[in-house]
Amino acid sequence: MELERLVPAALVEPVRLHEAIRWSLFADGKRFRPAVMLAVGSTFCVEPEQLIRSAAAVEMIHTFSLIHDDLPAMDDDDLRRGRETCHKKYGDATAILAGDVLQTLAFKALAEDSRLSSELRVRIIADVANASGTPLGMVAGQQLDLEAEGRTISIEEIETIHARKTGALITASAVVGAIIGGADEIRMAAIEKYASRLGLLFQITDDLLDVTQTTDMIGKTAGKDADAQKATYPGHFGVERTRKMARDVHDEACAALTNIDRDTALLSSLADHVLSRTK
Repeated sequence: MELERLVPAALVEPVRLHEAIRWSLFADGKRFRPAVMLAVGSTFCVEPEQLIRSAAAVEMIHTFSLIHDDLPAMDDDDLRRGRETCHKKYGDATAILAGDVLQTLAFKALAEDSRLSSELRVRIIADVANASGTPLGMVAGQQLDLEAEGRTISIEEIETIHARKTGALITASAVVGAIIGGADEIRMAAIEKYASRLGLLFQITDDLLDVTQTTDMIGKTAGKDADAQKATYPGHFGVERTRKMARDVHDEACAALTNIDRDTALLSSLADHVLSRTK
């Protein structure tokens, strides 16, 4: 397993830090972003070996973001991926450091991927960094999400939050798969449109699960969004209208695939899975 090779063993000093990293990284996560990358790469006939290091790096960045988002200073969550959050088990300081290490290990992995040319590596690093830490990326989305708590905001503001907090890294995952697959401008634009709608669909269904499923089912505290007065689609539109929005966004994602002259059945099935997911 690539993540096992990239992350220090739990017995490496400082032991507590590496235990905390592995506690979060090897929990029962969905691995959705790597799945998106691998599915797009497969669509462009890329061998999995060429994608696996980049896929692992994206999962490390995603896990770092979860560790930090769960901290008391931010979303203050006690449960993630069906187990205690990193800070609940190892303390706030170690959790912060665990996230820091995962982020730096991710970019180290991308930079040292000998299966890709140096030109591809530089382009991938730039795209992943842009999705992670720029004003249009994941960290900015988390800041906007925090600022929106307890306020009534517009649907446009909600979409902006989620396009950055959730959608940016999902889109980057798809784009990296297409980059390695040598997609031209037309196909790349189609992949970007598909992935942006897929990311929105993922967030909409995540919002729905928070209000329709139990804590045991989703592996994190159900109802937490409402308790924290988060900006969510069900909170703005209600459950039934949000479900219709999910179906519409799913259809938009699949429609974007018509501009790709490849077998896109795997990408369509991925959108189907997100629409119907129960956890």
